[in-house]
Amino acid sequence: MTGAPEHLPLLDRTGLPDDENLRILLARYPRAQWWEHENIHGLSGHWLEIHNSFREAGKILAGGIADYREGRKSAPDFARWFTPRLNRLLGHLDTHHRIEDDIYFPKFVEAEKRLTRGFDILEGDHHQIHAALESNAEAANAFLRALQENEDKQRFAADNYAMENEKLVAMLTRHLDDEEDLIVPLILDRGDRTFGH
Repeated sequence: MTGAPEHLPLLDRTGLPDDENLRILLARYPRAQWWEHENIHGLSGHWLEIHNSFREAGKILAGGIADYREGRKSAPDFARWFTPRLNRLLGHLDTHHRIEDDIYFPKFVEAEKRLTRGFDILEGDHHQIHAALESNAEAANAFLRALQENEDKQRFAADNYAMENEKLVAMLTRHLDDEEDLIVPLILDRGDRTFGH
């Protein structure tokens, strides 16, 4: 990669830039046909499963905060339920991004130089998501501390965390979709062996 991640704000994007180099393989392997391809069941299928687990974890956290805010969970029950799930998501995302940046993205760029800009964008996304993860964790900790306070402080902290979580999930969703549009067609095209699998 170029060493300078391209910064395109995730919340302002509707997809990857309109650059024919970034879409060349996606045009050959459209998303609707991925699960019919013979190479889907290796690395690319695993990649999609991991991404779907992140999407699902985001939905579960959003559902849990809604349950608390709407009175379906007490504060202590919510705290016991929420903390391990949030920590698991944050840890898995951090590990996944490190593996991508350090191991897979360089392999993908080596296999298809025309996608270099796309991987620079994805690396830039990781920096944005990392900042959002830190902000999310701070809001979550403030919310958990507020569970010991009065209802107004709890409600304010819950609302603040809910906004941070919605922002993170929106960023993550955009990033995961864009990353899949680059990576899955490349793996389908070249096969797992190209990437050491």
